[in-house]
Amino acid sequence: MTTAYSESPTERIPGRSWTVRITGHGSRAASVTCSTAACRMPPRSEDLAALRTFAAAHAAAHAKVATINPNAYCHCGSQRCGAHPHAKTSCAGAVVMILRHDPIVRRVWSLEEVCETCAPLIPNATVIARAARPNRTTKRPGTPAAQVPAPARPGIAGGFSSAPAEGDSAPARRPRRAPQRPRRRSPGQGR
Repeated sequence: MTTAYSESPTERIPGRSWTVRITGHGSRAASVTCSTAACRMPPRSEDLAALRTFAAAHAAAHAKVATINPNAYCHCGSQRCGAHPHAKTSCAGAVVMILRHDPIVRRVWSLEEVCETCAPLIPNATVIARAARPNRTTKRPGTPAAQVPAPARPGIAGGFSSAPAEGDSAPARRPRRAPQRPRRRSPGQGR
């Protein structure tokens, strides 16, 4: 008989990590692997562009489904902060979900639950979600924590914002309102 692990709302658990990787094989063929054994991957292929598209979409799917645990401790810290060896710090702050992808190598996508202190120090990392601050009211055990979306993409120098990613909609603009002029009262109107 197996028993289900029951975590208390304040118990710290290890930060999770998922890695999607493209691995080359002898003759121009490559394959995609995922650190989650249950994920189904496409067969080996010579179409590297299609495999990259699949790998990026697969990492995005993990990010969309994962609910950040606000009681997780920093995955980077559990690895002795090896992702940012030249910037020594102590892990602190709320838990965030980051996506690491080196645009030059273009073969590995990593999703990790890390602390707010480590996240900006990790090269090629983008914060994609933040754990909601724990509510001080009593919460039912087993209820997933709410997720707060990451802040909007920072603007590019010169005042232009970056283009929306594939699947994102363009930001909605508010219609410009004409300035209101005070209404004139006719001489016969009283207050």
